[in-house]
Amino acid sequence: MTHGKIYNEAAKLVDRATLSDPADAVALVKKTAGAKFDETVEIHIRTGCDGRHAEEQIRGAVVLPNGTGKTVKVLVFAKGDKVNEAEAAGADYVGGEELIPKIQNDGWLDFDVVVATPDMMGVVGRLGKVLGPKGLMPNPKAGTVTMDVTKAIADIKAGKIEYRLDKQNIIHCPIGKASFSEDKLNENFEALMEAIKKAKPSSLKGQYLRSVTLSSTMGPGVKVNVMKL
Repeated sequence: MTHGKIYNEAAKLVDRATLSDPADAVALVKKTAGAKFDETVEIHIRTGCDGRHAEEQIRGAVVLPNGTGKTVKVLVFAKGDKVNEAEAAGADYVGGEELIPKIQNDGWLDFDVVVATPDMMGVVGRLGKVLGPKGLMPNPKAGTVTMDVTKAIADIKAGKIEYRLDKQNIIHCPIGKASFSEDKLNENFEALMEAIKKAKPSSLKGQYLRSVTLSSTMGPGVKVNVMKL
């Protein structure tokens, strides 16, 4: 795979054989973020889980203390009083059955997170084939299927992110922007890692965290020493 000049210059700063302390890794990622836009700082956690077994599935959510640096658009499926509550809480879009054709047929996906009240899941379920593959399906574990739409929206707007295993048993999450201070990125990193360590399946045998890598959107990966976590 060929990389651009900016990536290659950044890659010279990273020794791929070295495992860094978390704080050093954060500092290095900030240094290697050389794109002309404010890059997202991402974490990639390879686990020893086997997501094919239900008891080893990992899914949850955590509010990053300093947010993600991204403005998140929230769509809420609700009816009755909950419509007004969602609008008052700052939802970007609120609706019900009438949104199905707009999403299903017109391909409207101008939102980042979907929240639904439990009584709307029958409606939302019909969008499973569209929302599921994009990771947008509301889920009780992530706090996005709830009657307390005010809290759900407030958490999301404050920087709540969802974590889950992909098919390769890796967790990918944003922990902020390259413009964040090192302290803010470190605090977000620690909050996420704390949540993921607590989510360790009790049935798992062997090593839980196989590798942890930090990178900016366009930058090279910096490996974190998992023994220091």
